[in-house]
Amino acid sequence: QVQLVESGGGLVQPGGSLRLSCVASGNYISVNTMGWYRQAPGKERELVAVHNRANTNITDAVRGRFTISRNKLQNAAYLQMNNLKPEDTAVYYCYYRDRIRNLWGQGTQVTVSS
Repeated sequence: QVQLVESGGGLVQPGGSLRLSCVASGNYISVNTMGWYRQAPGKERELVAVHNRANTNITDAVRGRFTISRNKLQNAAYLQMNNLKPEDTAVYYCYYRDRIRNLWGQGTQVTVSS
């Protein structure tokens, strides 16, 4: 089994920064895709940024403000979020996919408000 543990959400003022972390433990496979989706109230879950060894995919709404990075072991993903806007308010979900499974984290709330 693989477990995902997220951390780093919270309340921040517009223009502020947050860093989300997601760590996979257990029988993870190092050849994988990890990243982040988000879901705002009343909206569908949408991709924010995902990364694997071959490719990084980041949505236009956050490009230039958010950066996704991975660790060497390929069992963690980080989302550095700068210049946050109220429209970034959502529950952010870590995503993990390897050749066997797709997994979601429990979600972490990000609220951007003055």
